Amino acid sequence: MGAMTVSVDTAEPSEFSPRQNAVLEQALQLLVDGGEKALTTSGVARAANCSKESLYKWFGDRDGLLSAMIAYQASKVRTFERNGERLTAASLHDHVVIFARDLLEVLAGDVSLALNRLAIGQSNRDGSKLGKLLLERGRRQIDRRAMALIDAGKRAGLLRFADADEAYHTLYGLVVSDLHVRMLLGEPGLKDTARQAEKAVTAFLRLYGTDKVLAEMPVLG
Repeated sequence: MGAMTVSVDTAEPSEFSPRQNAVLEQALQLLVDGGEKALTTSGVARAANCSKESLYKWFGDRDGLLSAMIAYQASKVRTFERNGERLTAASLHDHVVIFARDLLEVLAGDVSLALNRLAIGQSNRDGSKLGKLLLERGRRQIDRRAMALIDAGKRAGLLRFADADEAYHTLYGLVVSDLHVRMLLGEPGLKDTARQAEKAVTAFLRLYGTDKVLAEMPVLG
């Protein structure tokens, strides 16, 4: 089977303008620096040098702002960069490595740790929506794009698996392991995310790669 053309939506960044992205970056930094109490419309407007009216127009209420913040943060985990790309063994490897490295760097960053700690702290509150937003606008958006990547790899004859969900969660587990839990508990992050990403992707491709992928991988000594 020859290389095939794929078209995968890289998604969330296109939902917002550059100005809105800059506002969301300021809002995320406020959350990291000051916690939940710092995340007010007045505080975000002041930090981002915009009006509260603009915030309401762009994002709606506070839940809408939180949803946009999470979607923007999740968008930092990339998969495909260009529509119409011809997927090859080499480009599949490169894209999965980009995904793995971005995932590690985002999960280990102050913003994601702050969001997750806040969600955990709110988990027993009636009406708390942050945990649900993190799943729907964060994790599931990342999952959707990554699964589209590995599905494209299968259609191109580069990956073989019976269950895409199982294959993806194998990849996720190889990349993240228990790192995120340990960091939420206060351990420092990885010193070399690139090395961890490469190791995880190599293991994944050895498990699920077809002969044309395995033929391009280095022989283990």
